[in-house]
Amino acid sequence: MKRVYTFLCGIAAAALVSGCGADMPELTREETDLISEYAVGVLLKYDKDHVNRLVDTAGYEIAEAEEPEETTKEEPEQDESEEQAKETQTVDVSEDEEAAAMPSTIEEYYGIQDITIQYNGYELSQSYPPSTEENNMFFAMDATEGMQLLVLKFTAYNTSGSDQTLDMLGHGARFRVSLNGEASKGALATMLLNDMQTYKDVIPAGSSTELVSIVEIPQSVSVGTIEFILRGNGENAVLTLQ
Repeated sequence: MKRVYTFLCGIAAAALVSGCGADMPELTREETDLISEYAVGVLLKYDKDHVNRLVDTAGYEIAEAEEPEETTKEEPEQDESEEQAKETQTVDVSEDEEAAAMPSTIEEYYGIQDITIQYNGYELSQSYPPSTEENNMFFAMDATEGMQLLVLKFTAYNTSGSDQTLDMLGHGARFRVSLNGEASKGALATMLLNDMQTYKDVIPAGSSTELVSIVEIPQSVSVGTIEFILRGNGENAVLTLQ
């Protein structure tokens, strides 16, 4: 490399000095510049300290290569107990408690003391009460055409040692009847003395009296299940009679 460098320098020097020897041909200024440019290019080509770039980007490439790769930020793992707590649904047991506290008897629903009311069955009739020659009825009712009367019978017992007044009218008693799971119908308002919705009288100690609740149903309907719906004291209560 050193010899090449010395040789080229000699050529460049000879080219720049015209008339220094008989054997050296005369060169034009343009030819001299071309030889000088070529000589400098050859020198630079073999010069290990020269980098043939307009801008040395080696440093940038190294820095770029060393730059850490962007990593996806991982979400912190949630605590397992916290995750389970989120997935756990709050169960409202108020409905179950309410169902458990639902009154199971007529007297419990209306808050009647010292008297129990028991269901005793039903009868189907075209009129109530049944007319007889011995029965001097104050009030009687007949079923409309194509209908029949479903008469639900109850017995009210005075379980105390003293006379008790049973005032169903004062309790605001209202009844509905659902037959065979169908939509309920309101019990008929009657003037019967023993209509349980409007009954108000004294039951002597240790005695009982018969009460009824009547609803009109089609003659073609047979009785299967009977649900007795109590109203007039806040939330409705449903008693399954049969």
